[in-house]
Amino acid sequence: MKFLRDLLDSQHSKFDKGGKLEKFYPMYEMIDTFVYTPGDVTKGSVHLRDTIDLKRTMVTVAMALGPCILMALYNTGFQANTALSGMGATVASGWRGEILSTLGLGVNPANLIANMVHGLLYFLPIFLVTNIVGGFWEVIFATVRKHEINEGFLVTGILFPLTLPATIPLWQVALGITFGVVIAKEIFGGTGKNFLNVALTARAFLFFAYPAQISGDAVWIAADGFTGATALGQAAAGGVAAITSSWNEAFLGLIPGSMGETSTLACLLGAGFLVYTGIGSWRIMLSLLVSAGVFALLLNFIGSGTNPMFGLPAHWHFVLGGFAFGLVFMATDPVTGAMTFKGQYFYGALIGVMVILVRVINPAFPEGMMLAILFGNCFAPLIDWFVVDGDIKRREARNAQG
Repeated sequence: MKFLRDLLDSQHSKFDKGGKLEKFYPMYEMIDTFVYTPGDVTKGSVHLRDTIDLKRTMVTVAMALGPCILMALYNTGFQANTALSGMGATVASGWRGEILSTLGLGVNPANLIANMVHGLLYFLPIFLVTNIVGGFWEVIFATVRKHEINEGFLVTGILFPLTLPATIPLWQVALGITFGVVIAKEIFGGTGKNFLNVALTARAFLFFAYPAQISGDAVWIAADGFTGATALGQAAAGGVAAITSSWNEAFLGLIPGSMGETSTLACLLGAGFLVYTGIGSWRIMLSLLVSAGVFALLLNFIGSGTNPMFGLPAHWHFVLGGFAFGLVFMATDPVTGAMTFKGQYFYGALIGVMVILVRVINPAFPEGMMLAILFGNCFAPLIDWFVVDGDIKRREARNAQG
């Protein structure tokens, strides 16, 4: 690695201020700090020392997403192979089928490797388009503004593909991530200054702009001519009795849905890692879970003769749709979520109530986690302001008494 270090050092003057390639310094700095830790040190008095920085934070979240990525590959292939085998097909169609045949892998949902590879052939193009297009906009804005290319997009580039169905057209992936990066983040100043979650904003744009490719029954299973509603969509139509999957299958993630959101188990593994490392807020997770459970129980008690979602128990809400994924990876976003400890309880509780409210009261839109978190993002600064203002007033009152 000394050769690479020497190479980067020898090129530094060309990208530094006054160099021929000065305008491209953000790209040089991105490569340098991605491979090595920053060489600069603080001069003068240091008020805070910590081993954590943005890069380590983002890498930690990316590692926590590992189980969801693996489950996305397996379940995408499993759902496609199950559907194809049920229709009597022996191979997948198109270029994916040719690759699988070349590798000696047919349509076999019982074959772990066949499922993983088939799922990879759907996930990888979406992942690459997301990172190439999103990274392009990151570089453009960093170059124009003459600031470093930070690692904020690293997690967004993983989260966004995991929230999409496997059948989404790639041009829509490019358009969605463009909207998310440019409109939700860069026009507000970049990473750390956006108030809306970038990945969710990109997905929300696609949902409202192109609903046919991201909702309905025909988009969740990657098999031509095959339709299948998500378990949450089935519940919206006929309650728990209409769900064709078992609770255990929903918990494990062996159900149709967005590629990385189906497995509650995978999300829980990620949650444990984030809480253990101190990156994810357990306060937000806990308050969101409790408030959603209590509100669902309240609606169960109220009941409805026309809306079957009123009868959906809390333990089913927890394993359906993007509830677990949003709870662990989206609601806990340190940039767009509440930052004060006390505020995090209120922030999580607000999202928990909103997700059940959207799912139950509006059964035409059964998935409510996306909108609930974006709604919570809008109120997070206000929640923190009230918490801080309240603390200031209490201290002033104590000082006045003393």
